[in-house]
Amino acid sequence: MAIASMTGFAREAGITGSYQWAWEIKTVNGRGLEIRVRTPSGLDAIGEEARSQILKALTRGQGQLNLSLSRASSAPKLRVNQEVLQSLLAAVGNLSLPDNVKPASLDGLLSVRGVVELDEDAVDPAQDEELAGALKAEIGGLVDALKSARLKEGQALVAVLNQHLDLISRLVAEAEASPARKPEAIRTRLQAQIAELTDGKAALDPNRLHQEAVLIAARADIREELDRLRAHVDAARGLLGEGGPVGRRLDFLAQEFGREANTLCAKASDVSLSRTGLELKAVIEQFREQVQNVE
Repeated sequence: MAIASMTGFAREAGITGSYQWAWEIKTVNGRGLEIRVRTPSGLDAIGEEARSQILKALTRGQGQLNLSLSRASSAPKLRVNQEVLQSLLAAVGNLSLPDNVKPASLDGLLSVRGVVELDEDAVDPAQDEELAGALKAEIGGLVDALKSARLKEGQALVAVLNQHLDLISRLVAEAEASPARKPEAIRTRLQAQIAELTDGKAALDPNRLHQEAVLIAARADIREELDRLRAHVDAARGLLGEGGPVGRRLDFLAQEFGREANTLCAKASDVSLSRTGLELKAVIEQFREQVQNVE
């Protein structure tokens, strides 16, 4: 199963009868699942039907579903008012015309006001069964298009998240290989600090200095943090491979990544190790921001 993003957009449009319509749905990230609907007056039921299908298709995200409706541009329809025409013909037929006056022609009768009328379709869109059928028929396509858009965005997200995990793994390995973690390096720094404080006039016993360095190294040991960070990387890769709606679990892992990186920085006793820890925190924050978009 593929990873899907919570970000997506889809549109379905068409013309039915004298109406031009368009469904549009846009979703963004959210902690839960919420779809708001906006439809023209009288079409609320169709909007709720579309909302119900979208809710069944998604698990997380906030969305706005819009249905726009307008009259399609078309040539006006003309209608002959038969009652007026027949009355006019009867009236003309009862006239006694002088010899020099010709009888009324058809084009003359049709030019009389009220005989030919502009026939405007005044059907309420809410009562238009053909329109309702067309709108309902496109809901499924709208949902499929939205899911495809979110899956496409999800593929791009997976690539970015894997890049962040690769960088986290590299920084973990860099921290583990740091020579600043070794008791010998700590002893050298401790000896230099003592010499600076005492102006070189006093020195600790070499054995005592070694013991202090070992104690400092033990308190500053980051082995457990590094092991947990590697385990979190493996877990994150497993979730990305598993696919489906794993956003919440990835978000939890991102928080755990952050805790371990904070502890590592707190224990760092060397500038180079601190720098690695800070870079690790920055990458983890980027990872967490991207995870917020995973369904």
